[in-house]
Formats: sequence, structure tokens, C-alpha cells
Amino acid sequence: MEAIKLKQKDLTHHPVYGTFQDLESIRHFMGYHVFAVWDFMSLLKSLQRHITCVSVPWRPSTYPADMVRLINQIVLGEESDVDQDGKPISHFDLYLKGMEEIGANTENIKAFLASGNLNLIPAGAREFVDHNLKVAQDGHVVEVAASFFFGREKLIPDMFQSIVDVLKKENISAPTFLYYLERHIEVDSGEHGPLALKCFDYLVGNDPKLKTMGLDAGLKALEMRQMLWDTVLNGRV
Repeated sequence: MEAIKLKQKDLTHHPVYGTFQDLESIRHFMGYHVFAVWDFMSLLKSLQRHITCVSVPWRPSTYPADMVRLINQIVLGEESDVDQDGKPISHFDLYLKGMEEIGANTENIKAFLASGNLNLIPAGAREFVDHNLKVAQDGHVVEVAASFFFGREKLIPDMFQSIVDVLKKENISAPTFLYYLERHIEVDSGEHGPLALKCFDYLVGNDPKLKTMGLDAGLKALEMRQMLWDTVLNGRV
């Protein structure tokens, strides 16, 4: 656990955050980060597949009802939240709208979604997505939960707050993007983060082997995140 805490601390002080000085730097960042926003949903859907029943015919989950509700709560919030006008929208689509609003490049992510071809993802983001998809598709449920919590929910609020600060300081008009950022800061730190941790703790229980498996997966997820941030940073120098 100590290794994860140290890696999280390193990531919260990653120099890429220091590049968020103007609109162009944020556009550059979003061109990579949008792929992390997308594959976040694959990890979440993998958890939903493991813990709830998404097959036909339906069968009761083998997990407690509060676990099923917990996962479905997160899915509801991520896949069908509301925008600033109260209209239902996924957080991914909200992010895309935010990208379009500030003029960030959406061609790569749209081409990838249309084809499913990983080669259309920029290097750096490609390795990140490939790793998380393998975890989501083939990993143990504990590995999925660890990647979801340690590599995602725990890091997002601080990162997004630094972008919010720049948008407000520079008086950049981006209501959709600003709403997305502030909404994610709210739900990740106040709702989804604690729910994801509860999920991980329940799955691990008192099993030391599962705990080790989860912590290893969480550390690997953080290392992949660092690699992604390094790629974003190197593209700015």
C-alpha cells in the first residue's frame, strides 16, 4: 500500500500539471486524456459485468445487494448524468462536447470509436488504453476494481481542479467543459471515489492473496498513468 501512496503522491505533483498555462496546453492535454475518459467506462462496465447481472436470462447476483447497488450507482452517474441544462448525457459525451467547445482535436477519438483500431490512438495513450482494456476484458475482478479505484477515481479531482483554475484565471468561456470538470470533482471526491474504495475493500476482504493482487494491479495502473502523463509532457517540450 505504501508503494501506491508514494506513486499517487508523485502523480499529484507530475510536471504535466505545470503545463496547464493557456488554452493551447489544455487542448493538447485533452487530445490524449479523452482516451482515458473513454476506457474508464470499459473498467466500469467490466465491474458491472462481474458484480451485477447484465446477461439474458437474468439471474440474481451472487454479490450482496448493496454491492450491486453501489456499482449501478456509479454506472448511472457516469453513463447517464445530466449536463448543465439538466439533459441526460454520459460523462464521455460531455467531455467530447467540452473538447469541441474549446477547439481541441476530436478526430482521433472519433476515428478510433468508428473503427475500434488501436493503431489510430496516439502513442502513449495507445499503450495506456491497451493495458486497461486487457484488465477490463481478462483481469480478475479484484484487478479491475483496483485499476478503477487507485488508477482513476483517486487521482482525478486534483488534476481537474488545476485546469478549472486556469480556465477561470484566463476568463476562458467554456461552460460545458467547466461544468464537466466541476461535476467530476464533485462526484469523484464526494461520491464515486468512496464507493469505488468500498467496492475494492469488499472484494478483497481478509484474503492476503487478493489484497496483493489488487495492490499490484493498482500500482501498475498508476505506472501506466504516469507513462501517459509523461507522453503528454514530452509533447509540450
